[in-house]
Order: sequence, then C-alpha cells, then structure tokens
Amino acid sequence: MDRPNKTSGLRHVALFVKEFEACEQFYTELLGMSVEWRPDDDSVYLSSGNDNLALHRASKVSTDWAKLDHIGFILDLLDDVDCWFLFLQENQVRMRTEPRTHRDGARSFYCFDPDGTVVQMIFHPPISLGTKSLGKKA
Repeated sequence: MDRPNKTSGLRHVALFVKEFEACEQFYTELLGMSVEWRPDDDSVYLSSGNDNLALHRASKVSTDWAKLDHIGFILDLLDDVDCWFLFLQENQVRMRTEPRTHRDGARSFYCFDPDGTVVQMIFHPPISLGTKSLGKKA
C-alpha cells in the first residue's frame, strides 16, 4: 500500500496538568488562546485558530506519566520571538532559555507553563507565515 497524503501537521496536543486553572490562564490570558470546548470541570480544549490544545486535570490516581519534551508555538515573524520573550518575562513567566537563532535560520526560546511543561516560541522559516509572505523558500 502506498503512503497516504501528508498530514496537515501536528495541530493537536493533549496534556495532563496538575495546575489546571493556572495552565488554562497561561494559555488563554498570556498566549491568547480561546476556549473552544469545556466538556467537564476537568477538561478544556483551547485553540489559537489553527490548532487545538487539550488540558486535562491530572487526577491523584494518575501516576503513570508520559514524558513530554516540549510543545511549540509557531510565530509568523522573526521579530515576534523577542517580543514574546519580553512580554512573557514581564508577566513573570519562568524562562528556560533566552532567544537564539539556530543554524537553520529558526529563532526561538523556551519557557515553562505553570505546570512545568516546556513551551517553545519559535519562528521556523519553512512553516512561519512571514517567510511565505516574503516569497522566501524554505
């Protein structure tokens, strides 16, 4: 069997979080995501318009944690990386790294959400809209 058509990207992530309310506030108030659906008091589905992040309250019974390295948010413009860094710093978000430019032309930094999940804010030329609108090839 031939491989099916390519996917449209990784646009859904689900996280178990201990700091449920603080994480919801981080992703909505600071990162600007909207609540798409709240099926119950222990789950909320958020979206920035082209993706979906599910937060599920970690129960006391949940002891088998899957290790996640980080999640990333694509930024449209190179300069957005530094703007986001300063904005999140001003809002007392704990930083893991400062912004840096990578060998492939991407620029990013890492911070932590209130539950300790590593969040990357990244301008990545092959998929950032700013690169496409400038007519540059990845």
